[in-house]
Amino acid sequence: MKRIAPSILSADLANLAQEVQEVTEAGADWLHVDVMDGHFVPNITIGPVVVASLKKVVKIPLDVHLMIENADLYLDAFVEAGADILTVQAEACPHLHRTVHAIKERGIRAGVALNPATPLESLAYILDELDLVMIMTVNPGFGGQEFIVTMLPKIKHLKQIITKRKLKVEIEVDGGIKTDNIGKVARNGGDIFVAGSGIFGTPDRAATIRKMREAIGK
Repeated sequence: MKRIAPSILSADLANLAQEVQEVTEAGADWLHVDVMDGHFVPNITIGPVVVASLKKVVKIPLDVHLMIENADLYLDAFVEAGADILTVQAEACPHLHRTVHAIKERGIRAGVALNPATPLESLAYILDELDLVMIMTVNPGFGGQEFIVTMLPKIKHLKQIITKRKLKVEIEVDGGIKTDNIGKVARNGGDIFVAGSGIFGTPDRAATIRKMREAIGK
């Protein structure tokens, strides 16, 4: 099943409840929440308090991406706030196996994100224990960046590995996703599509989501 996950990184935070209700009513499948600490990435965003507030107004799953150091220290806070999926960065977790299991022990789905320069081989001994792998198609830290086209073979290769090993692991793609490239990402193996400015930066979010859904259905 293909899913579209608008990222609130590009939403109007002064009207966040209205913004997320709009994309939810427009047919979004998940809501993507980027958490940045100013250390692992050069930006600071939001924390568990905002996730808890979103949980009160959003009925679709909250897909929380922890772009932070020492993620293990904050797992309980985000789970208690209402995260349905927690994804951590492979590069920021020195004991990735432990972190993944700590997430799953809390009863929610666990994902691992890979920066553009991080090879798939880094997941060789953890892939079968994941619910999803997030392929970053921009260097993380800021919204509105251009999609890195050379990540398409990486997505395709990961899909081949998952298929060959008969794993139930979904591929999430995050960074620069727009109506003009989402179809190509889907054809290369993407399952979940994170779009920030590609949705929130358009005048008609419902029409944009419809176009995206048509593209990934081809």
